This record gives sequence, structure tokens and C-alpha cells, in this order.
Amino acid sequence: MNPYTVLVPLPHLGCDPSEVGIPCKLMQEAGFKLVFATPSGQVAQTDPVMLTGNRLSLLKPVLAARKDAVTAYNQVAASNAFLNPMKYNELDKQQFDAIYLPGGHDKPVKEYLESEILHHLIAVFFETNKPVGAICHGVVLVARSKHPQTGKSVLYNYQTTALLKSQELLGYQLTRLWMSDYYLTYPGLTVEDEVISVLKNKNQFKKGPFSIVRDTPTQKGRGFYVQDRNYISARWPGDLYRFTAQFIKMVGGQG
Repeated sequence: MNPYTVLVPLPHLGCDPSEVGIPCKLMQEAGFKLVFATPSGQVAQTDPVMLTGNRLSLLKPVLAARKDAVTAYNQVAASNAFLNPMKYNELDKQQFDAIYLPGGHDKPVKEYLESEILHHLIAVFFETNKPVGAICHGVVLVARSKHPQTGKSVLYNYQTTALLKSQELLGYQLTRLWMSDYYLTYPGLTVEDEVISVLKNKNQFKKGPFSIVRDTPTQKGRGFYVQDRNYISARWPGDLYRFTAQFIKMVGGQG
């Protein structure tokens, strides 16, 4: 049986190492074929602050990628698929069974979040009911993708979650004295506020239980996700193991 093929688009710079590393490693272990893509086909580079913890000072244990995520990212980044990405404008929707949209918050990710090519492709995935997984800022990409007939976001009638306003502003407040607005991709507009703005009803946005502890392979219950039909979303790296396990089931037609 042919493996499922999952598209993973990334920006040239600034993808979150945890949100790329853990899900992609688990998908590879599940036998999925991953195809990476960047705007011009250059190999993606992750956010060095999240990968190394440099500049985070005493907050490194809380805010930087955990050891398991760093290990997973380094393994994925060394793979042939990651080192040979496609260009956004080469992507053909017929090639892929599903799409996974990781996040990242530093300013260079704007080229990814604002890509009209990706917006159109995501809309097609919704039209054809193919699995779509998004976490953190990846949900912004989905929110900006519009149904061609209605002109509304593809999320208009969906339930979703995303990076919470409280999480985004906490990261900013904790680091603003020496990192300025590094944690605010769009100063003045949080991820949660933008996503809610495209929904039919603000109650479609689900915040989930409060948590500052990340889930693990053996403690997935700490994680949170929202699944609505062909679409699954999560908030932050603390949700990754539970979110990815369900996304893999969804792609395989088991959940």
C-alpha cells in the first residue's frame, strides 16, 4: 500500500522547531511520506531562539524547545525530504493526501502566513475534505484562506483553537524588556483575536484547559486539540503529542 503523502509548507526562516520536529518525526515513524515546501525552494531554517534558548536567559527552560523536540527537529532537518523542499508555486493539490501547518512567531514567518498560494491550496483541501492539521500560528494561515464561492474564511462554520491571547501576551510581557516585540508577530493583533474575527460565532473558538506543562509521549492527556470534520487544530507545543496522534489517525481514516 502506498504511504499517505502529507504536505508541510514552511517559511524560509522562523518555523517553530517543536511544531516541525515532533509531528514530522511521528508522521515519518507512522510511514507517511512528507513533502516540505518553502517560498523559493530554499531549505527552511528554524527560529534559532526557540531551538537553542539563546537570549531567553532564565526563561529558557519554560519557553525554549524541550530536549525531545530539539532531537526530533534535528532528525527531521537532516532528512532528504527536508533538505529538498519544493517551491510554493510548484505545489499541486493532487499530490497530497493531507496538509500540516506548523507555527512560528518571529517576524520572518509572515511570508508563510501571508502566502496567497498557500491560502488557495488550503481552501481546496477544505473543498475536497482532505485532512488539514494546524497548530499555533498555523491556524492563522487557515483563517486567512477563503472559500471561493462565499468569500468567507474556510473556518467560518468550523470549531477551532489556536495560540491563546493569554499565551501570546505572556510570552511578550516576560521578554519585552530585552527582546522588544519578538513574541508578537503582528503587534496589536493576537492570533486568537484574528481567528475569532473570521468565525460565524466567537463560541466556535475553544480555549481548552489551562496548562503550562507540555504533554509527553506517555502523558498525552496534558495536550488539547479541537477536531471538526476534516480539520484539527491545537494551541502550542504543549499540545503536540496528543494533537499529532489524532492527526495521524485522521489522515489514516481512523479518527
